[in-house]
Amino acid sequence: MADRLMLLDTASLYFRAFYGVPDSLRRADGTPVNAVRGLLDIIARLVNDYEPTHLVACWDDDWRPHWRVELIPSYKAHRVAEIVPAGPDVEETPDPLEAQIPMIREILAALDLTVIGAARHEADDVIGSLATQADTAVDVVTGDRDLFQLVDDARDVRVIYTARGMSKLEVLTDVSVVGRYGVLPGQYADFAVLRGDASDGLPGVAGIGEKTAASLLQQFGDLDALVAAAADPAAPLSATMRARISDAAAYLDVAPTVVEVVRDLEFPPFDARLRPLDAAEVAEVRRLGEEWNLGGSVQRVLQALGNEVGAA
Repeated sequence: MADRLMLLDTASLYFRAFYGVPDSLRRADGTPVNAVRGLLDIIARLVNDYEPTHLVACWDDDWRPHWRVELIPSYKAHRVAEIVPAGPDVEETPDPLEAQIPMIREILAALDLTVIGAARHEADDVIGSLATQADTAVDVVTGDRDLFQLVDDARDVRVIYTARGMSKLEVLTDVSVVGRYGVLPGQYADFAVLRGDASDGLPGVAGIGEKTAASLLQQFGDLDALVAAAADPAAPLSATMRARISDAAAYLDVAPTVVEVVRDLEFPPFDARLRPLDAAEVAEVRRLGEEWNLGGSVQRVLQALGNEVGAA
């Protein structure tokens, strides 16, 4: 079987698990374990259905990098619980989920799943760099539309989109991105800049929505060409649109740097190939499963990873 690398937007998935699995599931001390259980079931489902040979759980070492905030101060501002001048800002996260994040890291380590983050960068940037530098087919698993910019049929890079739920996963290719938005994946970042995105605090260009953004990119190809056309009296652009682009010049100067994922991060050597665990490792995973009341989720993820699963 040809190698296939699966890149998980881990926070996107554990947030989905937290809100999708009842928080009545708790370990003996009362700590909720719904996000842990749900994430393990998501991983088991993905591995069974898409058969990756390698898997990386990509991590937000900094979910709101200051260098992005310096360019657009409203970037993710509505999700900030606390500003930390000397480090990553604290994201507004429900306490019952916050308590589970260390458990998620521990169970991923026990399963020998590779976790990679990068200082001053989001998981999106880790994903962008690993996907761009991979010499294998890549599946990016996320509920974040920003990562549609990575789709590339020529390199066999797909996005498995989770926004509609795990029972309605969508596999996005060049054709499906064009069908959904009217732009190629390579134009998606420019499209997002023009349209804006309230969920990320990106204002967009006033008066330009999805349909207009797509139409402009179909006509001019990319944002640079559109901005040049707005400055060219001979270009086929209405006076109203010319004014909108001109009025947004300061935003358009910086927004592409914020929206485009970083693709050139460097990482120490790692081996993300999926493998069955040895007996001691299986025993440790089962111990955590019992201690944390993870139920059948442990059995399912162990089996998905190639372990012979009998009675615990």
